[in-house]
Amino acid sequence: MINHENNPDYLNSFLDYTINILNKSPNTVREYNYDLAMFLKYIKIRFKMTNEDDFSNITINDITIDTIKKITLNDIYAFLGYLYNTYNSKPATRARKVSSIRVFFNYLCSKANLIEVNPAQNLETPKLDKRLPKYLSLEDSRKLLNITANEDNRNSKRDYAIITLFLNCGMRLAELVGININDIDFSENKMTVIGKGNKERTIYLNKACVNSLKDYLEVRPKEGIKTDKLKSKDALFLSERKERISRRTVQYIVDKELSAAGLDTKKYSTHKLRHTAATLMYQYGNVDIRALQEVLGHESISTTEIYTHVANQQARDAIESNPLADI
Repeated sequence: MINHENNPDYLNSFLDYTINILNKSPNTVREYNYDLAMFLKYIKIRFKMTNEDDFSNITINDITIDTIKKITLNDIYAFLGYLYNTYNSKPATRARKVSSIRVFFNYLCSKANLIEVNPAQNLETPKLDKRLPKYLSLEDSRKLLNITANEDNRNSKRDYAIITLFLNCGMRLAELVGININDIDFSENKMTVIGKGNKERTIYLNKACVNSLKDYLEVRPKEGIKTDKLKSKDALFLSERKERISRRTVQYIVDKELSAAGLDTKKYSTHKLRHTAATLMYQYGNVDIRALQEVLGHESISTTEIYTHVANQQARDAIESNPLADI
């Protein structure tokens, strides 16, 4: 939840712009607000506008647009250096801050016409490490599904449907939590999800998904569901309190089932199940990379191409494991 009273007017106007014009999701808008508030707090320190060094005690609603006009590219890079030196922040974290700052200054300069010069115009994004994604093997994936299917608790059908969707469809955590019952079309075996950037896409359901969803819907609570802003009555997955299931609860379910299957919860997570689905589809399904991009909802094909690197690495490992390799 964003407290607009803590923000200067131009920041609130920017957030309104991202919601109403750019159609960004609430999560993205919250990230913008967090990133930019942190940046502006740093600016107050750098410009000696406060003696406070504890960010939690620094206010930003008094930073005027005249102060914003004084910010240079060097100030932005100094902020990124501060993140690295103080918090040892990873390139991906700093890249997100760069993205937020770039969109913010573009709005101030080109849309709102509040500043004449855009200091972020030539701002570069930190180079990201290209790491191969961690994922479950086919054997471990089957083991996880079997363990979840045979659990003896009142939420077993719900939990099994959740694990099945993650491993078969490769959806994101936020996408799964946001599914409504009327998003599912059993006549066409497909469902609609809202992905990153508030973009809608279709996910097709295989036999395992259809069966697990139908089994769960037979036992899904029908009475006593909360009427709330989460629109719990529409939600596919419900919590013990009969409201739309939260991300934290789903993460807890996944951790619980991974532990029951004897798998390392420090190594695997809900997002790693998404990686697993993508990797298995690419390795065993002869899936075209463009089709996989559509399934995963990646904006750029370069994001999807990491799964081709996984396959390449496996081919390399296969050659290295040849018993003649050391002769």
